[in-house]
Amino acid sequence: MKTLKPILLLVIGILITMTSCRTEDDLAIDPPVEETIEANSTIANLMSRTATNDGSSDNIIDNASCLSVQLPVTVTVNGIELEINDDDGYENIEDIIDLFDDDVDSVIISYPITVVLTDFSTVVVNSDTELAALTANCVGENEDDDDIECIDFQYPITASVFDENNDLINSIIINNDNDMYDFIDDLDEFAAVTINFPITVIFADGTTQTINSIQELESAIEIADDSCDEDDDNDFDDDDCDNCSTNDLDTVFADCSEWTVDKLERNDNDLEDNYVGYEFEFNSDGTILVTQGVNTFNGTWEASGTGNNISVTIDVTGLPDFNDTWNLHEIEQEDDDEVKVDLRLGDDRLRFESDCSSGGSIDDTALVNALTNGDWYVTYFFDDTDETADFADYVFNFASDNSAIATNMSGATNGSWSTTSGDDTELGLNLNFGTGIPLDELADDWDVLEVTNDIIRLKDVSGGDGSEDFLTFERNPFDGGNGNDDLEAILTDGLWIVASYTEDSDDQTSDYAGYELDFNMDGSVSASNGSNTNNGTWQVLSAGNQMALDFSTNMPFEEFNDDDWDVISVSATEVVIQDVSGGGGGTDTLTIQKL
Repeated sequence: MKTLKPILLLVIGILITMTSCRTEDDLAIDPPVEETIEANSTIANLMSRTATNDGSSDNIIDNASCLSVQLPVTVTVNGIELEINDDDGYENIEDIIDLFDDDVDSVIISYPITVVLTDFSTVVVNSDTELAALTANCVGENEDDDDIECIDFQYPITASVFDENNDLINSIIINNDNDMYDFIDDLDEFAAVTINFPITVIFADGTTQTINSIQELESAIEIADDSCDEDDDNDFDDDDCDNCSTNDLDTVFADCSEWTVDKLERNDNDLEDNYVGYEFEFNSDGTILVTQGVNTFNGTWEASGTGNNISVTIDVTGLPDFNDTWNLHEIEQEDDDEVKVDLRLGDDRLRFESDCSSGGSIDDTALVNALTNGDWYVTYFFDDTDETADFADYVFNFASDNSAIATNMSGATNGSWSTTSGDDTELGLNLNFGTGIPLDELADDWDVLEVTNDIIRLKDVSGGDGSEDFLTFERNPFDGGNGNDDLEAILTDGLWIVASYTEDSDDQTSDYAGYELDFNMDGSVSASNGSNTNNGTWQVLSAGNQMALDFSTNMPFEEFNDDDWDVISVSATEVVIQDVSGGGGGTDTLTIQKL
């Protein structure tokens, strides 16, 4: 039995006993016959199907629309571990899967997990085999399942329960789909039941309708059934344009500016790094303006068709890699206002993105002032291995017109630079020195970790495997050392305190008041306030660009456990490190100061 049923039976039993003693002066309220809901009736079945647990939203994990995985859950996607805490996590899975079109994708679940069935009951699952047994009776992908997803109830809803004498004996408040499902399932326990109208229903497109009777409700659900794409396939969010229109494309191009190339693949060649720093402006008159440093390119664009058959023709003079008639594959709107327009042509792919929220208002003053003032040298470059020596002979100059020059004994190489919003940090720096080796390695949209007049430290998360590249510019040439290679010596020299610790906007600094941290050369660290001591381990990684901390389960310092803290800034008296949760999650920032 559902959790609702024992309570209702007890209430009904008590109230029937009370009503059996009523006098002729007591008021009997007869339910309107035409508004009663009977077990197994058409309206009861429709209401049950509308309230049934929809298991399709997480099909990218479990491949089953008849159940859903209770969050949080940990999965490994193409070798990258993600913790999925909400629906945004499904998009993070898809982003990893979509990085490459010619690889074998895998989503591995970390068991045990809890799954929620169509009737909202739960089952603990310990293996792929157990999960497969539960999903064996699900309808196949793209087949219609029983639940109705194109219409929803707006809660709360009140139901009235009557006894055999047509006396009102109880009112039930229904607060969610689980309550509604149980309520319909328990109808055979009641003599008569009505819904207190009016109620409101919500359709898939966000519109609502006020319902005043059982007949109206039955009609609304029947009309809504199969009126939308219920997304019951195993590819999250469909990845298609069933409901796309050319007006949608016009709108996103009008609302968002500074479009950049997120993905460009032609003839199995990944070309997006060749276009770092290129900004595209799609105008309503069908023209395109592309800027890259001091260079400009002009062209045209045109869209026609509907749904999955929208063609987008691009023609930009001087940029032949973009010129073709593409198929609009998807318009993706992220919660942080980032928009992506995905175009396909056979196995070729072109994806533009725009951070609509930045509006060009990001404060890049410190970076621009430092960058355009004097000579710079690469003192650290890490891409899987330390490749700093490849840039030892180069001196870099960045001009205020967004042009750049890298000079060595062989001559000068022209390039470009521009600022943008970062992926993991507020500020980003786009660099592009063309396709010549080794300067082609610098072409990327880097996250800015630290900016002073003497040092600029950058980081980039590589697509596909999630590995991190690091780039450091300094005023003096490379001397054989590495970026923050003195971090170990700084941390082991004296005691430290937690000056600040925040998780997003949640300031938790007070939890660490009174603690002193002692970093030891053997990799151990202790944090003590006199009455409580937390022992752990620490390690400097990537030549001082990352740190690992592990205090096991010791509270409160277990909050610091992570093996990839980014080192944001270092001085003799202060160290700032930061961690961004995988898949676009929250940002933790820890600042420690020397006593």
